[in-house]
Amino acid sequence: QVQLKESGGGLVQAGGSLRLSCAASRRTLSWYTMGWFRQAPGKEREFVASLTWNSAATRYADSVKGRFTISRDNAKNTVYLQMNSLIPEDTAVYYCARTGNRTPLATTGAYDDWGQGTQVTVSS
Repeated sequence: QVQLKESGGGLVQAGGSLRLSCAASRRTLSWYTMGWFRQAPGKEREFVASLTWNSAATRYADSVKGRFTISRDNAKNTVYLQMNSLIPEDTAVYYCARTGNRTPLATTGAYDDWGQGTQVTVSS
């Protein structure tokens, strides 16, 4: 069973940047599509971004396009989410997830393994 652990969250002012990391232990991430999701208080978990195993294809939620970038380093067994131009609406717990599907999926049900999340708070 893979263990995913997110890090890099914190408190940042609007307009600022954060870089989230998702590191895997016990199993490799190399052959898996990876996704980032987020959940704000009182809201459902929503898709943010996903990336295929070879970085050939990405997918982003409209709300983050042009501001967030997903990437991966398979040698380090780590996936990243670079978040720029943050706005208060980006405040949420951010989760990384893994799926054996080879396409950059956007639905939570398609992902099999999840991390515990990292809090991102953007102040106005």
